[in-house]
Amino acid sequence: MPDQSSERHSDSHRPNEPRPLLPQPDHPIAFLKGFLERPKQVGSIIPSSRWMERRITRTAELASARVVIELGPGTGGTTRALLQAMRPDARLLAIEINPSFCDLLRETIDDPRLIVHEGSAAEIQDALTKHELDAPDVVLSGIPFSTMPRSLGLAILHSVRSSLKPGGRFVAYQFRDVVHTLGKRVFGPASIQLELFNVPPMRVYRWDIAADIAADIAPEKASDRATGGHASPSGRGRRAR
Repeated sequence: MPDQSSERHSDSHRPNEPRPLLPQPDHPIAFLKGFLERPKQVGSIIPSSRWMERRITRTAELASARVVIELGPGTGGTTRALLQAMRPDARLLAIEINPSFCDLLRETIDDPRLIVHEGSAAEIQDALTKHELDAPDVVLSGIPFSTMPRSLGLAILHSVRSSLKPGGRFVAYQFRDVVHTLGKRVFGPASIQLELFNVPPMRVYRWDIAADIAADIAPEKASDRATGGHASPSGRGRRAR
C-alpha cells in the first residue's frame, strides 16, 4: 500500500489545494468488537463508507481550517479522511471515550497533526486547554445522540457551541434526527444532506456560527450530564444515530 503520510507532508503541496481522498484502511474487527462491548456508544456494526467520508470532508470544508476537532473517531477511518483533506500545518484533536479505540488510533495513524484525547465530548474546552490548542474552526461528530440521555446530548452540543471559533462550523453525521432536534435549541436549524451510498443511509447536518455572534449559551450544568452517560458519547464510532 502506498505511503500516504509522505503525500500529506509533501513540501510541494500548497495549503489550500484540495487533497485527493484516497481509500483508507479500516479495522472492521476492532469496530465490531467495540460495538459488541459498548453498542450505545458505537451505534453501528460497521464503519462509514468511503462515499460517506468524502461527503463529510467536503461538507466540513477543511482546506482552510487550522484546528479541527473530531468527536468519536472510533477506529479511525474518518480520521484518516479528515487528515487527507486538512492543510499540512493544521491540527486534528480526536476526542474518544473508548480506551481501546484510543490505543488503536495512536498505534495505527502516524501523523504529527493528530492528537488523540481520551475523554468526554461534553468537555471540549478542557481538552483544548490540556493540549494548548486555539478554538476550533470545525467540529465534526459521529457519536450516537439517539442512544444517550437528552441532557448529555445537550451538554455535548453546548460544549461544541462554546468552543467553536466565531465563523466556525459544526458537522454531525447521523442516521436518525435526534441531533438535529437537539441542535435546533443550541444552533438553530441546520443545512442537511443525505448520503445514500452508506449502510445505513446517513444524514449530514451542518451548522455555521456567525462571525459576529459570541458563544453566549452556557453549557449544561455538570450535574445534568449523568456520569454514566457522560462517559458514553465522547468517543463513539463514526456512525451515530
